[in-house]
Amino acid sequence: MKNIILTIVVAIFTFLNVNAQKIELKKSFGENFFYQNGEKLSSKQLTAILKSNSESLDLMKSAKSNYTWATILGVSGGALVGFPIGTAVGGGDAKWELAGVGAALILVAIPILNNYNKKTKAAVTLYNADDPNVSASFQPEFNFNFRGTRLGISMNF
Repeated sequence: MKNIILTIVVAIFTFLNVNAQKIELKKSFGENFFYQNGEKLSSKQLTAILKSNSESLDLMKSAKSNYTWATILGVSGGALVGFPIGTAVGGGDAKWELAGVGAALILVAIPILNNYNKKTKAAVTLYNADDPNVSASFQPEFNFNFRGTRLGISMNF
């Protein structure tokens, strides 16, 4: 009898703590990282998962566009800042106007990258809220049944 009760209690806690499909967000150094089942997801993997929800997929596509522009502007700005610095260190005549243009490009890239982070977070939040497979929507109902001298537990979900 003790083994049966122990098995039932373990099963109840197992069903309540299942997180098989939920995508988790972890932020590090201003960048969003996404994990599912403890494994880090690449951008392609995340997009493939979000295909089941069209609104999330649209947000993710828009976010990827923002990321592409932020990368182009950031790398270009970094090169324009780095070239005059390298010239000055090498003893040449540096063109500091290029560094100013590069700094402006970097400043433009920052809010675009922030928009990428916001859109990816919104896409994942929307996916987690709407996906019926996500454990947050799994709410089983447990009932105790008494029949004569017998005791039983039923679970409805």
